[in-house]
Order: sequence, then structure tokens, then C-alpha cells
Amino acid sequence: MNKINLQEKFELVDGYWSPKIVGELNGQYVKLAKFKGEMVWHAHANEDEFFQVIKGTIVIHLRDKPITLNEGECFIVPRGVEHKPEAAEEAQVMMFEPKATQHTGATESDLTVAIDNQHWI
Repeated sequence: MNKINLQEKFELVDGYWSPKIVGELNGQYVKLAKFKGEMVWHAHANEDEFFQVIKGTIVIHLRDKPITLNEGECFIVPRGVEHKPEAAEEAQVMMFEPKATQHTGATESDLTVAIDNQHWI
């Protein structure tokens, strides 16, 4: 049982859209990722997805509207809802997801990171 310093952990995150695991609770992973540019449209059929902006600004595009999140703001994408995160500039984001959550749901793209490749930092 050790405390987690988010800024120290974010310094270990290389690249964009590649979440790293920093904790586990109640069958969920706590993940950190750097966002820049656009992710692909995707949905998670069985899981909700929690986004907390630690630094910067992101937009979570939904099919009917965009949700802009600034530092200190969070949003939960309900299961089954298509979404596409985007960040004009580098942003630091913390996510809570069940351990079995596929990075881009059933959508495969060059940005997809397999569960086996989401490492602890």
C-alpha cells in the first residue's frame, strides 16, 4: 500500500492514447494516459468509462453533442454509447475501467492497445 503521485506517473507515460495502469480497485483498473489528436469512434458494450482530466482540456465527442472537459472535470460515458475523445494539445487523463475493458471496444485501429499491452507503471 503506497500512495500514487500522479505527476510522477504521468512522466512515465510515453506516447499518446496508450493507457498505463497505476492502480486496481473492485475489479477495475485506474489508468493514466496522455491524449493528443483524435481517438477513433468506439463504444464499450458492457462497461461505463470514467474520464478525469488532470491537466489540459479534452473533448469527448458523442454522436449528438461534444462534451468539453477542463482540468478538474470528469465525465462518465455510459456503456454502449459511441464516443471519440480528442485533445488539441497534450492532456493528462485518468480513467477508471473494469479490468476486461477493451481499449477501443470492438473497433480495431492503429491506436488500439490490446489488454495484454496495457502495463503497470
